[in-house]
Amino acid sequence: MDVSYNKLFKLLIDKSMKKTDLRLATGISPNTLTKLSNNEYVSMEVLVKICRVLDCDFGDIMEIVPTQK
Repeated sequence: MDVSYNKLFKLLIDKSMKKTDLRLATGISPNTLTKLSNNEYVSMEVLVKICRVLDCDFGDIMEIVPTQK
């Protein structure tokens, strides 16, 4: 199984936020933002920060998808 953060980026569009705005509001590093953009794993701490800033739940920003072969 893989992780997808497409829901996060759609939510940012809906809230008229840029990735940089999210990074500054949460205090996450540029490298972590790159990991999110590449659908790589990030820490639970990062996900909690994002959820607090966007006032949402984990299911609103990410989903588990089947591994592509």
